[in-house]
Amino acid sequence: MRYTHMGAGIGLLLGALALQIPAAAAADDSDIRIEPWNAYPGSTVTVSTSACDPDADYGKGMSEAGGDFHLFAGDEEGVLTGQFQIPEGTEPGSDTVTLKCPPLTKVTDTYQITGRPPKGSVDAGFGPADDSDRGLALGGGLLLTAAAGVVWLCRRPEDNRI
Repeated sequence: MRYTHMGAGIGLLLGALALQIPAAAAADDSDIRIEPWNAYPGSTVTVSTSACDPDADYGKGMSEAGGDFHLFAGDEEGVLTGQFQIPEGTEPGSDTVTLKCPPLTKVTDTYQITGRPPKGSVDAGFGPADDSDRGLALGGGLLLTAAAGVVWLCRRPEDNRI
């Protein structure tokens, strides 16, 4: 019975991995690399491409959210790189980036604009959301007490020791 469950679990894991292979292959089809893929308003996005002529040292880019930007030769040979900033107040969603470079090459790709990440602590409803030393000390003390209790409960009686 135990081996049946393990076999089913292994089969499900292998099936899930096999389903990811076409998605990974499709993700590498694009000649554009956008980092970060999930950007937020106010962040800087870096775009690189190898679709242009290897001798090209300049190109132009346009982002629907970030506007026009320039591509210059990057650290890697045959790769043009440019940057733009997503304006504050941009709504979350997808953004399309279009790149043009010699010889008459035009490539497009999309990435996601997410909401701004939280800054500082998050209010969970148990009082103020500030990082107080008293709260950290109390939490650490509770964890230490719980760990000591588990050790005390799990100890073996002396008469059963070898």
